[in-house]
Amino acid sequence: MVEKKRVVIVGAGVSGLAACKHLLERGCRPTVFEADTVLGGVWARAPACTKLQTPRPLYQYSDFPWPESVTQVFPDHRQVVAYLDAYARHFGVLDCIRFGHRVVGMEYDGVSEEAVAGWKEWAGSGEAFGSGAGEWRLSVANAEGHVETHKADFVLLCIGRFSGVPNIPTFPEGKGPEAFDGHVIHSMDYAKLGTSKAKEMIRGKRVTVVGYLKSALDIAAECAEVNGTAHPCTMVVRTKHWILPDYFAWGVHISKLYLNRLSELLIHKPGEGFLLSLLATLLSPLRWAFSKFAESYYSIPMKKFDMVPDHSLFEALAACLIAITPKDHYKRLEEGSIVLKKSKTFTFCKEGLLVEGESSPLKSDIVIFGTGFQGDEKIKDMFTSEYFRSIAVGSASTTVPLYRECIHPKIPQLAVIGYSESISNLYTSELRAKWLVHFMDGGFRLPNVTAMQKDVLEWEKYMKRYSGRYFRRSSIVILHNWYNDHLCRDMGCNPRRKKGFFAELFEVYGPGDFVDILPRKE
Repeated sequence: MVEKKRVVIVGAGVSGLAACKHLLERGCRPTVFEADTVLGGVWARAPACTKLQTPRPLYQYSDFPWPESVTQVFPDHRQVVAYLDAYARHFGVLDCIRFGHRVVGMEYDGVSEEAVAGWKEWAGSGEAFGSGAGEWRLSVANAEGHVETHKADFVLLCIGRFSGVPNIPTFPEGKGPEAFDGHVIHSMDYAKLGTSKAKEMIRGKRVTVVGYLKSALDIAAECAEVNGTAHPCTMVVRTKHWILPDYFAWGVHISKLYLNRLSELLIHKPGEGFLLSLLATLLSPLRWAFSKFAESYYSIPMKKFDMVPDHSLFEALAACLIAITPKDHYKRLEEGSIVLKKSKTFTFCKEGLLVEGESSPLKSDIVIFGTGFQGDEKIKDMFTSEYFRSIAVGSASTTVPLYRECIHPKIPQLAVIGYSESISNLYTSELRAKWLVHFMDGGFRLPNVTAMQKDVLEWEKYMKRYSGRYFRRSSIVILHNWYNDHLCRDMGCNPRRKKGFFAELFEVYGPGDFVDILPRKE
């Protein structure tokens, strides 16, 4: 039984909190190691103007509604952290968290790597804790750097993918940040400064932001607010992205076009049968029409600045590569407090950046990389063994090989929650936590390793088909119902949770649909 086992959760963000809460409900008291001094993961350190990208009703735990005092459609990061903190206190999760404790390495002990590699069943038995012969040993460093060893029968990696290991562009020798007289920083370090220090740093400075997605847009908005047109913020845009003012196109909420069961009938799904495959082929023109309908609306302000992306909105959604524009983004482009420079490549020089098509340097005092993170490196870095490091995240030509986006077929007694993205990472993480805890409590066995690997390949094929070059992003956005159905069936629950045929077909699923989910043991 799960309550007698030693379970460690790494990370106290959205996923780690949900996993801990559901383990506590099953009588297990896990230890949660959180490297930061506060909970909330990526939400704990964010620029002041950062808000939710997901409407509030979709971004909540199924059994813990937002307080009535929060009325905004997209609450800001302080409200999100307060909500997560209230959840942790309400369910007794806070008592399990050891803040300021960073897991610096993990190794599997008790079974040789050769034996693990040869197992036909996951963990040797298809069950969460295997035969009991193997355990994880975690090296955990506290704030003073003192390292202790902790043993665990099961480890949940809830470390997310939008923090920790910054993605920094590479440059030819002598043409990187070392050639620049000014200050270079990544969005991660900018966010860590806190609002007042960050604003003080950029005040009166010529700031250049590299990137054109969430963190880059938020930082540019903050620069424009602080410096106005006196010192415009320049954004170096290497890839144009679909950034949307809201989720309405020509008065139609785009969830009706992309995020219900009807829209999923237009897509070839992993492991589908012949009839569903035929239907997806026949209905594919409708999918194209939906995309063109939404693009015709969203591209209106983009055309003005030559910022219409080369890829379709559908492809961007499939890879979870869209962002909601910060307030007044296009107004700031109009007035000139934000200036766009489109350039596939750039290098540093003494005065700033050299970008394509510009004869003189882009003079800068500060350059901020809003270029994202290397989430897969973060997972890989958890392991000390070369064998686990080599298989943990697949290769450049594969997706990250996780069955149900949680379990690596060849890594025992371990799961990952919160790496794969959805329409609302919080609600998906909560459902995954329910699924995983039910599995850990003996609710079901996993298929054999070969069957899981086959399933992983089906999902990889789907990602490559619809997300193009972004296939490694492990996103389930446009197939979240199909995905959730699998989790429900594994738990012995009815996946059809709406009232009536039309509601099931046209309405969008959210946290409220899974409030009363009651997993059954096999």
